[in-house]
Amino acid sequence: MTLPVRREQSSDLDRSSFGWDPFVELSRVNQRLSDLLERSWLPLPEDAFVPPADVEETDDAYLVEVELPGVEREDVEVEVLGRRLSVHGERKERERVGILRRKTRKVGEFHYEVTLPADLSENDIEASFADGVLTVKAPKAEGVKAKKIKVV
Repeated sequence: MTLPVRREQSSDLDRSSFGWDPFVELSRVNQRLSDLLERSWLPLPEDAFVPPADVEETDDAYLVEVELPGVEREDVEVEVLGRRLSVHGERKERERVGILRRKTRKVGEFHYEVTLPADLSENDIEASFADGVLTVKAPKAEGVKAKKIKVV
């Protein structure tokens, strides 16, 4: 006597004769990883945003440029803890005289954080702010600088 077997409905064709689909499994792993990352990071306030940034590595330092148009110098804070560089602050809404017909620029708190690949010389880190761009120069610690070796 045979018993009926209930199979899951799938819009995808079976990719395996054993009923195991590696693409479905990858999708499940991806979803679990996304859930884990969302829970492990501190959530930003609802109006917070992450500004665009570039990280450049030279032989002796890391250069981090964060775009912050419309932000005042005194509204920006830069912190370093180990290899982690954190930039946060606030872009304040300016007072308006007329009627605002469209708004696409983000205002409110911002937060940018990056973990750099090598140890930093924390006492030598410099930050400058010009033309709406924050530039942080973080020199590498002495022990991690690249050394060029001549091949003979």
